[in-house]
Amino acid sequence: MALVRFFAAAREAVGADELIRSEKTLGELRTALVREHPALTDILPRCAVLVAGERTGDEHPLVPDDVIDVLPPFAGG
Repeated sequence: MALVRFFAAAREAVGADELIRSEKTLGELRTALVREHPALTDILPRCAVLVAGERTGDEHPLVPDDVIDVLPPFAGG
């Protein structure tokens, strides 16, 4: 199963630093996360979602060893 790590506002919305998930594509993962964690509804569309450190589309297949990072926009330098 894939490991999803949440940062900043996304972590607050989910109430956890990370989750283990079994969705088959990134799009399925996004849909399931919003359904299970409604507080992500406004946050997730603004997040950078990286699979193995790379931006990719919703059709991207997920494999068991994937690490997915959900990074909301943040200010600072």
